[in-house]
Amino acid sequence: MPSRKPMNDEPCPVARSVNLIGDRWSLLIVRDAFDGMRRFGDFQRSLGIARNILADRLRKLVDAGILDLQNASDGTVYQEYVLTARGESLFPVVVALRQWGEKYLFADQERHSLLLEKHTGRPVPLMAPTAPDGTALKPSATEVQKVK
Repeated sequence: MPSRKPMNDEPCPVARSVNLIGDRWSLLIVRDAFDGMRRFGDFQRSLGIARNILADRLRKLVDAGILDLQNASDGTVYQEYVLTARGESLFPVVVALRQWGEKYLFADQERHSLLLEKHTGRPVPLMAPTAPDGTALKPSATEVQKVK
């Protein structure tokens, strides 16, 4: 299989982001980290992923500054993967994917997990880009300024 062209010189932020975290396993690792997982074995059990693929994705996420490898918080000899500030800033991305999936990928009344705000126990409100005046921002109201 041909290898993908590195996108470090790509001027599009979406392309660079997808190159780093756009594969299934990386996003699901980040999702599980938001759910409190920290150990290699926990990620492996949750995802059913091969050890070598998991090790590769975790290494890439650590190298990218999304996860940090630390000594286990319980004092054991294990190490834990902890979201960094950069990793935590992916939360809106994960929430947006979740909300899109809830809207389009489940039949009416089909059971699925919910993201709740801990303090109120209520579902997290729908995320949507807004204009400076607070109104919903539609794609047709935006444009990408290309690099020349």
